[in-house]
Amino acid sequence: MTQHGTYGGTRPPEPQGAFGFDPWYDELASGREGWLPVAPPPGGVPESRRNGPAYDEAGAVYLAVQRSPEFQEVRRRHRRFVFPATAAFLGWYLLYIVTATAAPELMARPVGAGPVNVGMLAGLGQFVSTALLTWLYVNRARRRWDKEAFDLRWDTQLRTRGAAR
Repeated sequence: MTQHGTYGGTRPPEPQGAFGFDPWYDELASGREGWLPVAPPPGGVPESRRNGPAYDEAGAVYLAVQRSPEFQEVRRRHRRFVFPATAAFLGWYLLYIVTATAAPELMARPVGAGPVNVGMLAGLGQFVSTALLTWLYVNRARRRWDKEAFDLRWDTQLRTRGAAR
């Protein structure tokens, strides 16, 4: 077992998915029960526990984590990629649509000696850019965001367990 986080919790080695570290690996389905937090009952948290001191302490833990510099850094890194990538992709898509509508003669211009034209290449470029953006996002998430988010989640669970006692 390894020491983890700033709250002194321990956990077994991290599960490995098909592509390496996988923070959303289902431990209960794998048969390695015992170290994940227990899920709430199907009806949610009972009313008798909803207003008690442990519930208030758990809420305070979540607020403290949300205000923590680590959480803000994870959000900042995620947004720093997602917002510009979304804007660039939507701009590229709108450019394609507007050009196809406003300048059909440009889109119909042949490229090379075959039946391929500018519109077909731009349309294929939409598929290529979608696949590329998806690949970039998944790799960036796997390498940077997921581990940090998993660490925050783990520390939060340890802190809320302590608040419930």
